[in-house]
Amino acid sequence: MSALHPAIEIAALVAGAGFGATVGRRWPRRPVLSARSTAEPPAARAGFIADSLDLMPDPVILLDRHGTLTYANNGARQLYGETLGAVARHPALQDVAATLRETESACATLALDVPVRRVIRAHMRRLPASGTDAGQTVAVVSDHTAQDALERTRADFVAYASHELRTPLAALTGFIETLRGPAADDPAAQQQFLGVMAAQAARMQRLIDRMLTLSRVQQLEHQRPRGIADAVIIMERAMAEASALVHGTSMTLVMAPPHDDLPIRADGDQMVQVLMNLIENAIKYAGAARPLDGRIDLSVARAPQDGRWPRDDGAILCVADNGPGIDARHLPRLTERFYRVENTATRVSGSGLGLAIVKHILDRHAGRLIVESEPGHGTTFIVWLPLASSQASSEEESVSYGITPDPIAWE
Repeated sequence: MSALHPAIEIAALVAGAGFGATVGRRWPRRPVLSARSTAEPPAARAGFIADSLDLMPDPVILLDRHGTLTYANNGARQLYGETLGAVARHPALQDVAATLRETESACATLALDVPVRRVIRAHMRRLPASGTDAGQTVAVVSDHTAQDALERTRADFVAYASHELRTPLAALTGFIETLRGPAADDPAAQQQFLGVMAAQAARMQRLIDRMLTLSRVQQLEHQRPRGIADAVIIMERAMAEASALVHGTSMTLVMAPPHDDLPIRADGDQMVQVLMNLIENAIKYAGAARPLDGRIDLSVARAPQDGRWPRDDGAILCVADNGPGIDARHLPRLTERFYRVENTATRVSGSGLGLAIVKHILDRHAGRLIVESEPGHGTTFIVWLPLASSQASSEEESVSYGITPDPIAWE
């Protein structure tokens, strides 16, 4: 009676991982099944396992008895790319794999925080020994990042919404009580209060829209964009959209002439959203501080090789204003949710989510944001993105985007 062939075991594990049927289940050591003999040559056995893994749609990896990654199928390579090594070396996966006995199954949850947060569920099984292949472990590594992000977003929404919506809701409640009481017979006061109420309702609508946008961005954060876009065209699209915002005001919006085509691997719509968030911030602050001569300068160029960027081959998109500037102590926290610089000379209201959205979009694009500002001298936001050619060639490099020595740089 032959031992169950590893490829058939892997197929059973993949099916079980999809329906949750193999977790904690023991399989018979000597099933009655006609399969290839385990005495076949090691090279033929390895080739058969590799071919079987590549036929499976699920991401599957194979570890040797020392926990070293020996093979990953097409699904795993496409899904995890350069982070595949980090998945295989994760302590949670290695600990469970080291304790498995022959034909035992188990599962583990892995959390990766660099370059962006990813949650992975690994269903593992130790394969039967065959010659030099003793101690091999196969693992189906399913990406649960979207589910994790959804759960976290729900919790964040409840926490943040309850806090941020309290103020406008309290204002609406107060005005409604006033309209029912002292202002019931005062048409002038009613019109004044209705105007304020409309403004507060619009504020709540903007806040909810921003929170939903942030939720959608976070759900896609772990998926690198596959399309190619021109950074110059992205800046020109943002310039065209922003022109409508400054039309009829004293604000001046200027874009420096670009010199090169700068192809980047990017979601064009998301990158336009990044620039629009930065431009809208500049319009609010520079327009309020300098109502007669506010100015915003846009530029896009090849990144200088000055040591500030992860790689030499990149593009920088800049949004600079002549507004009030920001004190240095606020800069490291600008991309936190709902963080606002309250003690400026110019009082500007906002949701506090615009720069958080920028940060998460740039994380998805392996980009970086640097803020240069000084009180009284305006603010410059610099977005760095890797060029498409350099990004493709660096897929196999081990680059950590999660650690930045510069306290005012975000990745």
